[in-house]
Amino acid sequence: MPLIALLGAAAVMSALPLLWWAVSGNRTSAAAARNLTAGQLPVTDMHRAALQHSGHDRAVAPVVERLASAAQRLTPSGMMESLERRVLLAGVPEAWPMPRLLATKLVLGATGAVITLLMITSSPALWRVLVGIAMTVFGWFLPDILLYNAAEHRRIDIRRALPDTLDQMTISVEAGLAFEAAMTRAGRSGDGPLNRELQRTMQDVQVGMSRIEALKALSERTGVDELDHFVVAVIQAESYGVPISRVLRVQSSEQRLKRKQRAEENAMKLPVKILFPLVICILPTIFIVLLGPAVIRMVEVFGS
Repeated sequence: MPLIALLGAAAVMSALPLLWWAVSGNRTSAAAARNLTAGQLPVTDMHRAALQHSGHDRAVAPVVERLASAAQRLTPSGMMESLERRVLLAGVPEAWPMPRLLATKLVLGATGAVITLLMITSSPALWRVLVGIAMTVFGWFLPDILLYNAAEHRRIDIRRALPDTLDQMTISVEAGLAFEAAMTRAGRSGDGPLNRELQRTMQDVQVGMSRIEALKALSERTGVDELDHFVVAVIQAESYGVPISRVLRVQSSEQRLKRKQRAEENAMKLPVKILFPLVICILPTIFIVLLGPAVIRMVEVFGS
């Protein structure tokens, strides 16, 4: 058989498997599939993706957001600004963001209102109405009171830690460090609110904010008068070219003197604070112990 005939028969025999592969096989290779699907988002099972979140995120968070939006509509704009200011002065606590705070105010106020309605329907008396209104108002303003206390405690901690922090910064600057490096070192030396605020100030400087703007933001976040004076002194020193080491030394000495004066002031206030518990709680008991037997004896004598 000639060679051409053999090649023709082989071509005819191989045409049938090639035809079956071309019709029924996968037309795209793995590389071609990757090229065709490049840039496309994968198909996501929404039910499975929703189940990956916690029950709090799926059930509680939407309710909190709705309650927060309702409380925000009921709260005047001035009170909202005051509440945001309290949250800022309290250090923006992670456990109490603004939506959760507003939702808590609404829930406590609504609880007081429901209790008031139950009290009035059971027995419509005037004192029940007054007590219910007081409960409703107290429940609405309870988060504000807690925020105010948190801000006050934070302000006291910053005021107490400020002299020692300024001493550390003074020593660091006189040892040759720059002002930003000294502030960073002082911020990393502890874990108090002042240390965290100094670290945040240095982060603001690193992301592009000027030193003056970062210090002004520090003053607004804390609300401490002594820290405000320090910020003003540093800004004026930078404006007039005064050495920062001299400003730090003067400020640290002044802050130590103010801390001593505050301690003396608190010591002078202590007798006045003790006077009221003494008069209300201790003196009546002493009078009862001393004069009680004599009164009983007088009653027995004159009664007979």
